[in-house]
Amino acid sequence: MTSGTARLWALAAALLFSTGGAGIKVAAFSGLQVSSLRSGIAALALLWFLRGRLVWSRHVVLAALVYAATVTLFVLSTKLTTAANAIFLQATAPIYLLVLGPMLLGEHFRRRDLAYMLAVGAGMVSCFVGQPSATVTAPDPVRGNVLGLVCSATWALTLVALRYVERGQHRAGVGISSAALGNLFASVAATPFAWPFPVAAAGEWATIVYLGVFQIAVAYVCLTSAIRHLPALEVSLLLLIEPVLNPVWTWILRGEHPGTWTIVGGGIIVAATALRSMHDARIPAQAIP
Repeated sequence: MTSGTARLWALAAALLFSTGGAGIKVAAFSGLQVSSLRSGIAALALLWFLRGRLVWSRHVVLAALVYAATVTLFVLSTKLTTAANAIFLQATAPIYLLVLGPMLLGEHFRRRDLAYMLAVGAGMVSCFVGQPSATVTAPDPVRGNVLGLVCSATWALTLVALRYVERGQHRAGVGISSAALGNLFASVAATPFAWPFPVAAAGEWATIVYLGVFQIAVAYVCLTSAIRHLPALEVSLLLLIEPVLNPVWTWILRGEHPGTWTIVGGGIIVAATALRSMHDARIPAQAIP
């Protein structure tokens, strides 16, 4: 796979991921119920994709555990605060990767990455200029923001772990096995606290199924296809398309307005990501580490 194709797979994953905020806000289910069902369905879908042939190793299990923490924290954060705040907090992962990449992967960032990270940081600051008030769709913004901040750290570790297992193994399905096991772990951990599940309308159950099959399973097939061929920092930057679109879908489908400063910050992040991607696309594949 060429670097250009890998970037397209990463962008497809970002588009699917971006629909999570609107889906998670489904009213009939609590955060733990969404986490349990969403991850359980995703695990089944990924196991079907793998035809049940999971790849087992110590590193795969460790990647699955940190991924399980990420998907659980993201659901709980999104349920408590605005989708915009939850996703933009998660999107600070590239900052952690500037430290984790060299330490754990030996992938040293380039000087121009600092300029892009400054632009991303400016966008993040713009998104958090105003503290959101409690609303029907965001009942506890402060606690949700704290969970979102922790989620950003586990998401950075997840990207590093997926990059490590995909880069270091020649067997197909290593990264997807990590995602399948991670969703299984997340579902098993949440189910005792989520039971019993509510009697909900068909449309709300369809939303939960969509979250598991497409927003997680199909998205991670795209992501793991890309991450084997791209550095973790570049993947995380391409995935910043997700936090820009996530509040848009939530506003359209749930009526949750992201706020003017969030829109400004999202524009800055989109511009920085687009410029970096276009710049890297001009570099021959052999020159990209």
